[in-house]
Amino acid sequence: MRTAEVKRRFLAHFEAAGHTVAASAPLPAEDPNLLFVNAGMVPFKPYLLGQATPPHRRAASVQKCVRTLDIEEVGRTTRHGTFFQMSGNFSFGDYFKEEAVRLAWSLVTAPVAEGGYGLDPERIWATVYRDDDEAYALWRDMVGLPEERIVRRGKADNFWSMGVPGPCGPCSELYYDRGPAYGREGGPEVDEDRYLEFWNLVFMQYERGEGTGKEDYPVLGELPTRNIDTGMGLERMAVLLQDVRNLYEIDETRPVLDAAAGLTGRRYGRDASDDVRLRVVADHVRTALMLIGDGVTPSNEGRGYVLRRVLRRAVRAVRLLGHEGPALPSLLPVARDCMAPSYPELASGFDRISSIAYGEEEAFRGTLRQGGAILDQALDHEDGPGAGRRLAADTAFRLHDTYGFPIDLTVEIAAERGVEVDVEGFRRLMAEQRHRAKEDARAKKTGHAGTGAFRAVLDEHGPTRWLAHETLTAEAKAVAILREGVPAASAGAGEIVTVVLDRTPFYAESGGQESDAGTFEGPGFTAEVLDVQRPVKGLVAHQVRITGGELPAGAAVHAVVDEEWRTGARQAHSGTHVVHAALRTVLGPAALQSGSYNRPGYLRLDFSWRGGLSPETRSEVEEVANLALRRDLPVDVRYMPLARAREIGALALFGETYDETVRVVEIGGAWSRELCGGTHVEHASQIGSIALTAESSVGSGRRRVEAVTGIEAFRYLARERDLVAGLAGRLNAPRDEVAARVAALADRLKDAERENRRLLDRLLAAEAARIAGARTDLAGTAFATAHTAEDPRALAAHVLAALPPTPAVAAVFSPAVLVVAVNDPGRAAGLSAAELVKTVLDGRGGGGAATAQGRAPADAQAAVARLTSLITERAGGR
Repeated sequence: MRTAEVKRRFLAHFEAAGHTVAASAPLPAEDPNLLFVNAGMVPFKPYLLGQATPPHRRAASVQKCVRTLDIEEVGRTTRHGTFFQMSGNFSFGDYFKEEAVRLAWSLVTAPVAEGGYGLDPERIWATVYRDDDEAYALWRDMVGLPEERIVRRGKADNFWSMGVPGPCGPCSELYYDRGPAYGREGGPEVDEDRYLEFWNLVFMQYERGEGTGKEDYPVLGELPTRNIDTGMGLERMAVLLQDVRNLYEIDETRPVLDAAAGLTGRRYGRDASDDVRLRVVADHVRTALMLIGDGVTPSNEGRGYVLRRVLRRAVRAVRLLGHEGPALPSLLPVARDCMAPSYPELASGFDRISSIAYGEEEAFRGTLRQGGAILDQALDHEDGPGAGRRLAADTAFRLHDTYGFPIDLTVEIAAERGVEVDVEGFRRLMAEQRHRAKEDARAKKTGHAGTGAFRAVLDEHGPTRWLAHETLTAEAKAVAILREGVPAASAGAGEIVTVVLDRTPFYAESGGQESDAGTFEGPGFTAEVLDVQRPVKGLVAHQVRITGGELPAGAAVHAVVDEEWRTGARQAHSGTHVVHAALRTVLGPAALQSGSYNRPGYLRLDFSWRGGLSPETRSEVEEVANLALRRDLPVDVRYMPLARAREIGALALFGETYDETVRVVEIGGAWSRELCGGTHVEHASQIGSIALTAESSVGSGRRRVEAVTGIEAFRYLARERDLVAGLAGRLNAPRDEVAARVAALADRLKDAERENRRLLDRLLAAEAARIAGARTDLAGTAFATAHTAEDPRALAAHVLAALPPTPAVAAVFSPAVLVVAVNDPGRAAGLSAAELVKTVLDGRGGGGAATAQGRAPADAQAAVARLTSLITERAGGR
């Protein structure tokens, strides 16, 4: 049974039992404590914790998950996988243990012909918490499991909590006996390879207190509402139903493993180290596909770093298996074909996904060539005879900072050579770098408090009524004032504080649009609005500077958005949609937005694309955008269910999470149809004009365009016009000939520079011959000195070339530096330019054995004397 069919049957079973089927949430988690959704219950956590009212009493889902804590173990064991799918059914105060047990058992044991999984009931074992007599009785009496196949286990194994005070409860797990070929007899406590866990039923009925670990905490009492949270590992059920040994051999992963084996000429099952690498490739290619599919792009921070890491581990594993060329073009399409039956959007969006992945591989192959050689050299030193077998922190940091070599990869490669890396020192250097970077860049947002203070405001006063789409002014009440995260009774002139209103017309920064500017006014005070954010869902917070009087908490506030600011912001945001649509019109649907930013008069848009845009393509994009403005395309805003928005092709920003009801902004109907909460013009002509100002790379497979809109576009074009007019006047040429005239001048300048260089070389050669003729012989070593105000290194090289092919030294003094050069015979005789300079200059200076330099000595004559003495000493010792 294919994994997609396992998924379909699970959802159909619970839908028939009255559960609302919920789509998988995107892998990037809304929870600020998580990078990715790592368990099936994560999207339902607010309902399970009582923080929000669930829209349904029963739900079921198959949730995409990513866990990276054990990433180094991936492939080394067959239990660990980075990406997996968790099938779950949930009850929010509806049914409890009896129904949960019945629903699980009926699906697992029902015949395949009747929509079940058809597992043999005689091979299923159950575990329960040691004191959970109710669950024990259900498995024994209702289901009919014999007592010898029901195992009581302790708190560490069969009692669930989140690790912090809150809901908790006993759990019951189901195991399947795969037979003696997989291990010893005796149940899950004896061998969990033979007895494979595939389902966990959590009976969430208690509240836990403070404590540590899995067992050291008190259970405080019953919860007011009892919930069910169950999870069936989709891949584990596929292992059982496909009768394979592990998750690397199911239909969604084995084809990728086989493709990697074919690409590298290896055979799975023949060599243990090869098998580990093939499993790494199979897991990581699938994980990368799913992450990029959900909008993650490679970067050096957070989620993007996780993606970069798994991609690079996969690419390196293929290289270690013997394949030197690009690998992902052969492997990623296989992963797509495996996963598309469950996630068809992977097929429709594959151009975007593959562009990002292939670009990252191409960049990393360059990184391996550059940084790999440096790392190999460092490791050769560290694992040599008598070496300390520890790679220094500054070496690891240089590899990361200069060559983009991830620390995890450095540690992994070093471990293969038996060398330890000073990771703590590396982290200290990274922290110092971040501190330096941030020291002089205290952004305006630093005035915002932690979310705890805002949640308290939300709990006490309720959500902010947001009026940004309706009006530019509002009469409001200052329900809270926060000074550095602490509630304050008032704020006086000159202070910068955070103010929460019960209602606001101000747009809070989101969706790439910068927040509104404006003012607060009230009895006895005025304030300037500096920034507007949404620190927690439902609340809008304003950072303000009190410009006069005193603002007390609870005061009436007349909130006014700067109309000019909002007009410019609307033009820029609508302009972003227009540029996006123009890019897709010119380049095709693969040019999909991956991020944006806009403020009044300015926009930038990042999109998936490999390679720069030619000047002709840029001009075409700009023309398509401005034609849309000229046609005065209508701008329409509609609210609809998320599923309907997807049906009509509304584009969503990958990585963003949307509510069930979404706002769809259309410009010219289907020409530009996107999910967006920003402010927009009513007709495209109100944007004024759009002028593209820049296009650049912002990472592998990602480009960025920048543009100005409205009056700023007019000003930009006016400056360009004035520049061309000025050049035309200086060149005494028609405007349409300016570019050709400037190109001709540039060519003439290059020719003149080459001629000057040639003449200078002739002069230097003549001067060098004269200097070489005045050389001194020091025990068989020719020594020549010179003084110049121009290029001392060039003169030193010419003098050295003019000296005889015996050991020779040239010293050239300038007002700034002393340069010493030694020829090949001189170095073979034991002379070193660096040693000579450092000795003469008392340790100051640097360079190599051939050429070195240092600050010009105060007494050049004395320096010549010291050099003469040193060279004579070295020459006489030969």
